[in-house]
Amino acid sequence: MRQKLLIALSAALVLAAGMAPAREDLVLAIGGEPETGFDPMTGWGSYGNPLFQSTLLKRGPALETLPDLATEWRLSEDRRVWTITIRPDARFSDGRPVRAQDVAFTFRTAREAAGPLDLSVMEGAEAVDDRTLRITLSRPWITFAETFYSLGIVPEAGYGPGYGRAPVGSGPYRFVSWSEGGQLIVARNDDYYGKKPAFRQITFLFTGADGGLAAARAGAAQMVAVPPQLAEAVPSGFHAVSARTVDNRGISLPFTPPHEESGRQVGNPVTSDPAIRRAINLWLDRALIVDVALEGHGTPAFGPADGLPWGGDAPFAPDGDAARATLDQAGWLHGPDGVRVRGGTRAAFAINYPAGDATRQALAETVAELLRPLGIAAVAKGGSWQSIGRVMHVEPVVFGFGSHSPYQVYALYSGRLQGVEYLNPTFYANPEVDALFDRAQAAESLEASYPLWAEAAQHYGTAGDNAWAWLVNLDHVYLVDDCLDLGPLQVEPHGHGWPITAGISEWRWTCE
Repeated sequence: MRQKLLIALSAALVLAAGMAPAREDLVLAIGGEPETGFDPMTGWGSYGNPLFQSTLLKRGPALETLPDLATEWRLSEDRRVWTITIRPDARFSDGRPVRAQDVAFTFRTAREAAGPLDLSVMEGAEAVDDRTLRITLSRPWITFAETFYSLGIVPEAGYGPGYGRAPVGSGPYRFVSWSEGGQLIVARNDDYYGKKPAFRQITFLFTGADGGLAAARAGAAQMVAVPPQLAEAVPSGFHAVSARTVDNRGISLPFTPPHEESGRQVGNPVTSDPAIRRAINLWLDRALIVDVALEGHGTPAFGPADGLPWGGDAPFAPDGDAARATLDQAGWLHGPDGVRVRGGTRAAFAINYPAGDATRQALAETVAELLRPLGIAAVAKGGSWQSIGRVMHVEPVVFGFGSHSPYQVYALYSGRLQGVEYLNPTFYANPEVDALFDRAQAAESLEASYPLWAEAAQHYGTAGDNAWAWLVNLDHVYLVDDCLDLGPLQVEPHGHGWPITAGISEWRWTCE
């Protein structure tokens, strides 16, 4: 009933204003309503575009670095001090100027909040003057620079409890109203220092994909994000846009033999064998998985950063003969029921997925079915994230990651992060990988670090330890009004937030 009321209200607004909303206003149903509000300290914008808030730097369509609030940025020779100059013409949506003091406050507050961004190495952030910021690190840590692209800047004087539900920022749009579970309305920030968006007002509907499709069919929405299962349900006057992503899905493979560590059970007797992990990666036909589980709306994944300069995992064709030979040579032989056995241990395990996630369920079930002819008995098992958290160090899980930062690779494979929340859930460790990570973190720039991250993939990836079985990169599918031109799209990260809005200043209405 609530969805119907929202759709009817949106349609009434369109009719009441004639053609104006089609030219100046947009209604979008692209999901991404944050549980904790629009507060960068609790994660808003960390996987996408913060929209209300500016960031120090931003990325263009080719993920190239562009200035945003920052006009200059430099790292000291010892790699521990960033000095940043911010532009003089930026103003918050309440009219106050953006000062270096606000930026320093944002970084200090984000570190204390211990949110999803990696600020643990920051020793201090201080304003040298109104336009100059100095950030000091405890050690060289080049991925700290990723916070410059993702941490939205908040006003020191206007930040406090409740900020996330009425945010003030200096981004291209300003907050108007939010009906939680219903809709968000934002208006163009006419004081924005950058390129002004073409659209005066945007309404975000939180109706779910089915409700969004209904709104589009009623002429009440101009863009809808849909899962692969609904990608062909294109309303009249719309077209499908598939954004390429590094929004990956893969199966964690617990790396160690079973043992107890810090009071918890870790490891798996099957996946701890390198022959099993190698055989799984050789055997799986990822193109077939894309077709079956995603209905063609994705690409095969071979690592956590496919196609990015720090990825390093090369595509390869499935090789069934090599997969069988690998298991045979390692002593995993077929038992009477067709399942391989070695030393009394059956090649069997659960593949966990969050219940209610149709895509991960389809992936788990597809992989389990594909592994059966190889002699591996995998069973798809749905559960809550709470229940998955209890077994994720001992059983495989269908996880999803993907970001514009090489820190994602560090978080998955660093031996220092074994079992820290959802980081490195497999308890993977390789001294050669950790040494390359250390060298990468000590690089003079992010760009200079990329070859070192890529070299590490030769050890943790399919050419080495086969620490995960990466499966697919999801397409982010949007059904878009034929009159709405989105311009060039980025390779999008994991699907939290609204990554599609990163290029919102380039969106145009093309119809009269």
